[in-house]
Amino acid sequence: MQTQNRHASSFRDPSGYIFTENDTVLRQVNPVYFKQYNSLKNKGFYDKLFKAGLLIPHEEVKADENGIVIRPENIPFFSYPYEWSFNQYKHAALHTLKLQKYCIQNGYSLKDATAFNITFHKGKPVFVDSLSFDYYTEGEPWRAYRQFLMHFFAPLLLAKYYGNDILKLLMQHIDGIPLDKAAKMLPFKCRFSPVIYTNIYLTAKYDAKYSNSVGAEKERKINISKEAQIKILDSLYNYIKDFELNEKTEWKDYYSITNYDAEAFDYKKDLVRKWYGSVNASKLIDFGGNDGTFSRVLKDLAEEILVTDIDPNAVDQNYLQVLKNKESNILPLVSDLVNPVPGIGLNNAERDSLLDRIKKGNYDVAMALALIHHISLTGNVPFSMSANLFASLTPYLIIEFPDRGDSWVDFLLNSKREFKGHFDGYNITDFEKEYSVYFDIVEKQLIPNTQRTMYLLKRK
Repeated sequence: MQTQNRHASSFRDPSGYIFTENDTVLRQVNPVYFKQYNSLKNKGFYDKLFKAGLLIPHEEVKADENGIVIRPENIPFFSYPYEWSFNQYKHAALHTLKLQKYCIQNGYSLKDATAFNITFHKGKPVFVDSLSFDYYTEGEPWRAYRQFLMHFFAPLLLAKYYGNDILKLLMQHIDGIPLDKAAKMLPFKCRFSPVIYTNIYLTAKYDAKYSNSVGAEKERKINISKEAQIKILDSLYNYIKDFELNEKTEWKDYYSITNYDAEAFDYKKDLVRKWYGSVNASKLIDFGGNDGTFSRVLKDLAEEILVTDIDPNAVDQNYLQVLKNKESNILPLVSDLVNPVPGIGLNNAERDSLLDRIKKGNYDVAMALALIHHISLTGNVPFSMSANLFASLTPYLIIEFPDRGDSWVDFLLNSKREFKGHFDGYNITDFEKEYSVYFDIVEKQLIPNTQRTMYLLKRK
């Protein structure tokens, strides 16, 4: 059995595990799962799932009595639920329900419904665990129903009432938000919704009643027909698909309140395209990329574009644009570069940190447009430290520096009040001095009619 290079997250399922070989991600199928695997393969159900876009495609590369090895289609960047915008999370939930319904209709059932089995690939959510399928037994309830509620329904409900940031709770509750906690956090009026009352409140009470009871499994065994299960799935699907998030955030409409004119805006776009093309790059990260306006200038040049922003509504706008335009090479994610997602889970390695995934992704260019003043003045991060961070991530950096005469910089400096004098080091001379420790300046251009300068930097 293959044990070397086993992924740190792949230890919970006895059916198999993920490992790497020569930088290729592979999945081992253990003998205990041979029966289900061969059924899924020989009856053509795997192929149906691939064609429907419900499961990441794979191909079998090796098989013997000790195990079967399959090679899933490569996913350039694996994202986690606490990095998704509201609509990304909602669509991941709907994808899981659609998949389970399709399984039941074809004689199978999902044994896992964790949000970590979904990621975004080619612009859409996709299920990634090829071994999460088991036979459907008539009358047997959906084994992963409660897990779905904890990983999807409860977080989305809480986000609906308390905002997108509540979705980050899965960093703390890696096994899903406990339903009793969700029930206590939801507004009292939620008790009058039949869907919420049944799936959250009653399920939480049922869990509390039977979780520690002797002989609980025998008592709680119930039969539920296929038709009844499909009705439950349809009810959840129809309820979730109508979820909307009414949350105002600071940077959602950033480009409508920028302090430079159309000429400067177009000049900046042209410069980004010119510089990106000059370094023969194929993979881009756009830090603080808002709704992806400048990333889209490069979508025909870049094979892969990762756009991160601290504002979940801006990320949501970007994601909806991805869907509308059918953009398969742009991935929007919610991320704070000053406080990036850490490694979590067992040994802090079960879910990789954002920076580790970026480094493993071997991106060519990072963009940081209209970002450094927020890092330096809002985050109080010295130039030397931000330069060190950027240099650790990509060989090239396209960065915009708004000088002290810029209205946004002036606003941020004035917000420091009596401590404004402590930020005299925020100036273009000190910026170039500190960044030159880690980078060479390839090109430098002042954006017309602004107090902003663009740089193309190459790591030393």
